[in-house]
This record gives sequence, structure tokens and C-alpha cells, in this order.
Amino acid sequence: MRRQKRDKSNRAFTRGYQFGMHGKSKELCPHHDVDTRQSWLSGWRTGREDNWDGYIGTAGVARAPII
Repeated sequence: MRRQKRDKSNRAFTRGYQFGMHGKSKELCPHHDVDTRQSWLSGWRTGREDNWDGYIGTAGVARAPII
């Protein structure tokens, strides 16, 4: 059975979240399309907040979006 592709905005959010959790700059956003860029930045913000709140390592496993 084939896996269904996730939409671009979901993938962009997940990648942005990963960048945010690792403390990378939001200037590294690879998207130029307005909708996917917004999703990426939203994920980045959520990742940064989780990093600041201490959800790193095993404490952040439950918070991380499903890849």
C-alpha cells in the first residue's frame, strides 16, 4: 500500500519546527511561496518556543510534530 503524500504546508511546518528546535535562524527558510513560507515560519516559531521552554531531548519527543 502506498503512503499518501502529506501536503506541502505540513512538511514545511515540520521542517521549520526542526530548524527552530535546533536554534537555527529563520533567515534559512528555503520557501518563496507565501503559503509554504508562512507554514515554515509558524513551525520555526513553535520550535523556538519549545526550545526556550526546555522541551529538548527526550522531554520534547511528545511535542515534536510527526514526520
